[in-house]
Amino acid sequence: MSNALRLGIAGLGTVGVGVIKIIQEHATMLEMRGGRPVTITAVSARSKTKNRDVDLSDYTWEDNAVELAKRDDIDVFVELIGGDSGPAKASVEAAIAAGKDVITANKALLAMHGQELAVAAENAGVNLRYEAAVAGGIPIIKALTDGLAGNKINRVMGVMNGTCNYILTRMESANLPYETVFEEANQLGYLEADPNLDVGGIDAAHKLVLLSSIAFGTQVNFAGAELEGIGEVTIEDIEHARDMGFRIKLLGLAEMTDAGLEQSMRPSLVPATSPLAQLEGGTNMVVVEGDAVGQIAMRGAGAGEGPTASAVMGDVMDIARGLKMPVFGQPASTLKEAKIAKASGKSAFCLRLNLKDEAGAMAKVSSALADASVSIDRMRQFSHDDASAPVMIVTHPVERTTVEAAFAAIAALNITTQEPLMLGIVDA
Repeated sequence: MSNALRLGIAGLGTVGVGVIKIIQEHATMLEMRGGRPVTITAVSARSKTKNRDVDLSDYTWEDNAVELAKRDDIDVFVELIGGDSGPAKASVEAAIAAGKDVITANKALLAMHGQELAVAAENAGVNLRYEAAVAGGIPIIKALTDGLAGNKINRVMGVMNGTCNYILTRMESANLPYETVFEEANQLGYLEADPNLDVGGIDAAHKLVLLSSIAFGTQVNFAGAELEGIGEVTIEDIEHARDMGFRIKLLGLAEMTDAGLEQSMRPSLVPATSPLAQLEGGTNMVVVEGDAVGQIAMRGAGAGEGPTASAVMGDVMDIARGLKMPVFGQPASTLKEAKIAKASGKSAFCLRLNLKDEAGAMAKVSSALADASVSIDRMRQFSHDDASAPVMIVTHPVERTTVEAAFAAIAALNITTQEPLMLGIVDA
């Protein structure tokens, strides 16, 4: 066997500890599979005295992640700090400048600075790998850059945030309101320190734009993604959608069209019989459509110590074997700056309205839809009290901009008792 691959790990949270456990428990297996021993030289974190239930005594401690990144006795810098700036960004830049390969699980860093970091890494002749940044244990980055490299990718979509999927499925299974399940998820430690990163769709959109860059050969553009979180989804919405044969998921969609690159992360309805609808708890699924392969789906744990550490170790093994490839599947200098477009294709939509229980309210809704050339496919009114009548309307396929105009007109009529909700229907 050849010389050991020496790691420096910055960040000893759930994922960092998981990586250390794998290396300690499976040293012989990793050596056989990687062709060389994998060792840890030094580690860094905010607290040296915190009990992490893993033995760190054999590793040098560095208080400063940047200093760790520059050490002469490491070959690979593993960044598990998180955040799109601060020590995470500074240490990754330092590692690249020092000629170190880099592995990161930091989707925010790459979503905001991916192009510049890719250029720097490729100019320095080092790897920048990030399988753990997207969909936890699902090896979707490798699938896109390697296994599906012979395909022109037509569309990427999926459920990419386990916390949101947990909240939505828990609301349905336990018949609990959003606020109750949100607090439950927080108590269980599922939410980010800033919960809006999860429930606002930001975390999932970070992942989507990375996949979009690989799939379509474009520079990462987080600002071009349309975002809508799950905070407006009620237990009644979930129940009514189920009654009509759908389930609600926070769904990411990326597609290159004649108008430009469309990227969106928003609550959507999927048929209850579809694979995406069957996802429970923190499970993720990514669906890729290629011209040669057709549609494939990859499903697995979207977060957690084991799955995410597994993804980190997949990158470690590739580097141990001497594999090297461009960060986003093709040289960063060739990635084009995509024209950003809003969703332009036609699809069906579901409108949730809580109408005032007064004569003519439904007629006004129908008139507003007709004026915007939105045709009703089906409609259902659910049991109601004397003040409000919940109505779900499913449209025939129509462009989003058209139904948005109709939706705005309905909202301005002063005939609803709460904010209306519009959900796209995705045939997934």
